[in-house]
Amino acid sequence: MAATSARRRGGAHLIGSVPLADAEAVFRTVAGALGPHLARMPDGETGDRRRWIFFQSIMLKNHGAMEVDPTVPPFALRQWDGKLIREMPLLRFRAGVDPQTVSFETGYAPAARASWDVFRKLQAERVIPQGVRFQVCLPTPMASAYMYVSHKARDAYIPVYERSLARARDEIFASVPAEHLSIQWDVCQEVLIYENFFEHRPADYKSQIVAELARLGEAVPPAVEMGYHLCYGSPADEHLVQPRDLAVMVEMASDVRRAVTRSVDFLHLPVPKDRTDDAYFRPLKNLEGYGDAALYLGLVHYDDRKGDLARIDAARPFAPRFGVASECGWGRTDPQRVPGLLESHRIAAEALNGR
Repeated sequence: MAATSARRRGGAHLIGSVPLADAEAVFRTVAGALGPHLARMPDGETGDRRRWIFFQSIMLKNHGAMEVDPTVPPFALRQWDGKLIREMPLLRFRAGVDPQTVSFETGYAPAARASWDVFRKLQAERVIPQGVRFQVCLPTPMASAYMYVSHKARDAYIPVYERSLARARDEIFASVPAEHLSIQWDVCQEVLIYENFFEHRPADYKSQIVAELARLGEAVPPAVEMGYHLCYGSPADEHLVQPRDLAVMVEMASDVRRAVTRSVDFLHLPVPKDRTDDAYFRPLKNLEGYGDAALYLGLVHYDDRKGDLARIDAARPFAPRFGVASECGWGRTDPQRVPGLLESHRIAAEALNGR
């Protein structure tokens, strides 16, 4: 199935992580509850990937080319209300190491291969609907760079990680047929950089970010579906920054779209639970270049179906066509919430379709 027809299917999108035992449990549970509403399906990012990129920090700390940078303080990760989530020492390259010779094993390729084997088996058994694509969620190089690496080493680190990620990405392309694959780029730290969340922000941060996201998008073959998930982080199921409105994300997404020559098949933007006001959604009027893409608004929240419908109604005047999602992944969510979240997605998707 072509990417164009796939993206027109379904009114719901899952960000990535689902707190179940393994990929097969995720595929079976998601397909049973929401299959007809999905154009693509992630493997739940189970196991080491449950906490998004935290397993990358472990890989980096154990890498022979890296060490703690004693000249900078630990990074204090705080959520929007000032609550300290954790402190982390920041890393640098060891003295005498040439970054050009360094490679990181990210782990994304073997995880994708293993999950694809399960996905295609279940799709052949008609557990997963035909035409639903296998969704692989990948971080950007700036994600680990801003979370785990000293600002003094960032400029050297980012190209090294980007090369390593590109190798993993190409292995995924070689393992999964293009017509069955969907790549989602997880864009969190970049949004936080725009919001001045990190202490050290380069003067040309906007051009750096747009160039990075454009490179990542351009590297995906045209037959592979590709989209961006923009995010404000949720390490404790709370945003690191509460968005004032959609303006920052609309600006970033529009600039990236102008820089990418291939199609962008889907775009996800989060919506906080308490935002049912016009002011939050009004910047959507300025979103440029996504007329042929599937827009997903992350307005579904746990056990708040009345609120979900209110947020849908609030968004309608500013977005003529959109699907529904949650704000972020569910990896740190109580597994007992999964059935309710899936049911809320179904109800919201059907409300959009007038059912």
